[in-house]
Amino acid sequence: MVVVMAPGATEADINGVVSLVETAGGDAFVSRGVERTIIGLVGDVQQFGSLNLRSLRGVSDVIRISAPYKLVSRENHAERSIVRVGGVPVGPGTMTLIAGPCAVETPDQTLQAAQMAQAAGATLLRGGAFKPRTSPYAFQGLGEAGLRILADVRDETGMPVVTEVVDAADVELVASYADMLQIGTRNAQNFALLQAAGESGKPVMLKRGMNGTIEEWLMAAEYIAQRGNLDIVLCERGIRTFEKATRNTLDISAVPVAQRLSHLPVIVDPSHSGGHRDLVLPLTRAAIAVGADGVIIDVHPHPETALCDGPQALVNGDLRELAKVVRALPPLVGRTLTEAPDAVPDGVPA
Repeated sequence: MVVVMAPGATEADINGVVSLVETAGGDAFVSRGVERTIIGLVGDVQQFGSLNLRSLRGVSDVIRISAPYKLVSRENHAERSIVRVGGVPVGPGTMTLIAGPCAVETPDQTLQAAQMAQAAGATLLRGGAFKPRTSPYAFQGLGEAGLRILADVRDETGMPVVTEVVDAADVELVASYADMLQIGTRNAQNFALLQAAGESGKPVMLKRGMNGTIEEWLMAAEYIAQRGNLDIVLCERGIRTFEKATRNTLDISAVPVAQRLSHLPVIVDPSHSGGHRDLVLPLTRAAIAVGADGVIIDVHPHPETALCDGPQALVNGDLRELAKVVRALPPLVGRTLTEAPDAVPDGVPA
């Protein structure tokens, strides 16, 4: 059950609802959005029904929701949401390109990758300072030094930063540098991390677990929403199947399914799903065609020396084609590319 507060509801009104629910033995989770506050109720629904919540001051509506994910469901919020990251919108009506190096290695490498991405039409900069890797011997990232590099590149390019957090203990640190926190596939059901990210006050990109169902993906998002944060972007990045020709199998059908079940924006990661440079552009076209709200793509100035995922990173020739794709295809499906204020309109650095 969800209590929808009126636009003019005060903190006292909200606290009154929470107090009444808790007195009845339930739990109340407050989520404050831009236009309204909603309170998710967990407990005995029949007991809640006897509380006459609609009569309380400041309450606009009380909705009974059958989906197990209450706050992120379309039952709770019929209109699809727009999440703003440093002023950049992600959601219906637009197609947002997020791009940059998979891993931050050096200041020059990160700046070059950001400039290449921006020239292709990217408005948000991705870059990993903390890298959870399958092998303990693989490059794990630069940590806070990498975060400082990303902040410097943001100052240089004006692109808000999307970067991964891998441990609940690091959320405060990463949030102090980043404009959006990314939770990767290996942490998609790290519930302590999901809750900490929800409390950070920053938008969150939640990648689908490589072994996770769509319902498990949305339930993971619910952990974030329960902590008062509905600024969540879902990312379909491919799932593990028996197929070995690609790094992961891109579940393209997950995009419209997730959009039907949830009001949250849904983007696609064609780099980590395909795992090969020559697959990124075809999968990007598929993502735009199916109605994704954005794509997140790996870019590297010298992928042959990359410390992480070089084979899937795009280079200048690929980026020139990517620039054409992200400008030509979105209008065909009723969307416009979210343009960076200082993006180069044609081509990428030679």
